[in-house]
Amino acid sequence: MVQRPPSAAVLVLHGGRETGTEPPPRGLLNLPGTRMRPFVRALGRAARAAGEEVLVREVRYGHRGWNGARADPFHDAVAALDALREQAGDELPVVLLGHSMGARAALRAAGHPLVRGVVGLAPWCPPGDPVTQLAGRAVVLVHSDRDRLTSPQASRSLTARARRAGARTCMITVRGGDHAMIRRAPAWHRVTTALVMGLLGSGSLPGPVGTALALPATAEATEGALDLDLDLGPGAGPGPGPSRGRTGLAR
Repeated sequence: MVQRPPSAAVLVLHGGRETGTEPPPRGLLNLPGTRMRPFVRALGRAARAAGEEVLVREVRYGHRGWNGARADPFHDAVAALDALREQAGDELPVVLLGHSMGARAALRAAGHPLVRGVVGLAPWCPPGDPVTQLAGRAVVLVHSDRDRLTSPQASRSLTARARRAGARTCMITVRGGDHAMIRRAPAWHRVTTALVMGLLGSGSLPGPVGTALALPATAEATEGALDLDLDLGPGAGPGPGPSRGRTGLAR
């Protein structure tokens, strides 16, 4: 059987450390990478169910840490995007899915021509990080209200700054979750899968997310903030939202 070329792709970026120039350990010893495997499997199942050829690929880091101005995982993300572009061409739509440090790298790399959107889980969002590269992209950040390693308040601030810079943004709060996404793991997996597939245009975004992404640049940060339980329901499933041209593959 001849395999069809991918119609879209997801690059998965796991977490890491603030500093660390040694390479990540291999296999299951790489705990941040292992943490993202359930998301990879869930996305694969969703793509098959939709009959879509969505390539789900994990970005490999050369170093464990961000390492200050070196921003090592950002460069790894750009290299992975360049490799996808070489493999599949300039029109392949890509969503970046990152956790913690990986979400920071995803946000920084979102200016790449292939990127249509970013889903950041418990993202690390220092206040001085740039946002102009997010213009024209959809950005959804998902954060626990009990996170003690990265700041949900910083995530909310970034969604407002990015919206003013021309991005379409939304923040979702997972009440009672944690940074490692172990508490309420099924909820993290469900909402992430719905968001990624929706941003790729291979599924419908949850209705309130589509509404938040359509807010004007002048909207306050609180206007694009959703509660997983109160606004999206227990299944975090799709609902009626703006058309594909507003929140799907169009930039």
